Amino acid sequence: MNIQMKNLLILISILLFLTSNAQTHRFIYELQYKYDSTSKDYQKVNMILDVSPKDVKFYGNNLLISDSINKKFGNMDNKNIDMTGQIVKRKLDSSENENFNNIKFGYYSFKTIDKIDWKISSETKKVQNYTLQKATAKFGGRKWTAWFNKEIPINEGPFKFRGLPGLIFEIQDDKKNFIYNLVKSQKIKGIPLTNDFLESNFGTKAIPVSEKQIQKLMLEFYNDPFAFERTNFSKNGSDLHINIGGKEIHNLEELNAETKNMQIIIKKYYNPLELDKAIHFPN
Repeated sequence: MNIQMKNLLILISILLFLTSNAQTHRFIYELQYKYDSTSKDYQKVNMILDVSPKDVKFYGNNLLISDSINKKFGNMDNKNIDMTGQIVKRKLDSSENENFNNIKFGYYSFKTIDKIDWKISSETKKVQNYTLQKATAKFGGRKWTAWFNKEIPINEGPFKFRGLPGLIFEIQDDKKNFIYNLVKSQKIKGIPLTNDFLESNFGTKAIPVSEKQIQKLMLEFYNDPFAFERTNFSKNGSDLHINIGGKEIHNLEELNAETKNMQIIIKKYYNPLELDKAIHFPN
């Protein structure tokens, strides 16, 4: 065996060892966000950032909890729908994101390029034993301030916020609609499987579409949020009674009234993080 071949075998052995002992860095962020931008009230959820040797995933902790319960009992009875609109997946060191969205009964994925032009400040602050450095950027029609840590050489952060020379610990927009704070970190052996709740939503596999198609689907949902129920009424007439939010609906007039109420709710609680891609609902 020549020296070159021997060195190649040694290299392959090292790579196999590193692969078999691959670890995922898991960072948990507390996200405070407003459904209604005019309100003072916040929703509060924990979001997970998994950084593995090959890819990065960001999703809600509630999805992981439901999936863990399902795996423990060997079923798919526990389902959870993401309400943040912030499920993303990307390759390590990439700004191309695969986004995942629930729209009514469907689950969809679409790709976006989300490169962020950061302006790094010399300003620093101490949080516990960490020195954090300030950075600002415009993204999604909002102005953001981030605090990152150079000592942790992972240039990632919550949602699509990445590209700084260190891990993002804190980030918020200037209107304080979205506030992220790192609250916990841990190392996990191997790469966690997310097939049942990220790439698919508890039995509903994500359908790949374009970003324009997503906007069209969301607009269609707004225009007729009870389209499925309306079809049943048209077919069955007065023989059908349905329940919407605990209220029994007996005819199309009542369904139309409920549709208007739902449209008011959709508008009121529509506060997308990426304002520059917001749906313009008709009056």
